[in-house]
Amino acid sequence: MAKDELTVLEGNLSAAGLKIAVVCARFNEFFVSKLFSGAVDAIVRHGGSRGNITQAWVPGSFELPFAVSKLAKSGKYDAVIALGVVIQGATAHASTIYSQVSKSLAQIGMESGVPVIYGVVTVENIEQAIERSGTKAGNRGADAAVAAIEMANLNKKL
Repeated sequence: MAKDELTVLEGNLSAAGLKIAVVCARFNEFFVSKLFSGAVDAIVRHGGSRGNITQAWVPGSFELPFAVSKLAKSGKYDAVIALGVVIQGATAHASTIYSQVSKSLAQIGMESGVPVIYGVVTVENIEQAIERSGTKAGNRGADAAVAAIEMANLNKKL
């Protein structure tokens, strides 16, 4: 390698051998279960094994960081994915939830050294939730799984 050649570090998209935990919020479970199915499908399609996926359920999106933190710090997983659906109502409650959850999840990833992937869908209405959990706007659970695979592989190189 020449002295002035650029070094590039990036993760590949092979899930073979990766152990991935997925924490799912039970609130809006109809949508979250579709996100989880999309995540599992993406992991398997990228060479992962269903047997290397651990699923945990929490009551709602606000509780995601607690379980994600425990799993990330356990040393058992190459990545942890947080899945939830927060639908904005007539109050600002939803924006408070997703703001706090996103900050907490980012902090957990930095502190644990394990990639933590934000797969919380934040929408204004049920129609948008439907679109993002497997219809015309794709499946955000699958997107989160692909990000987890790439980051887990990158993390091994850093």
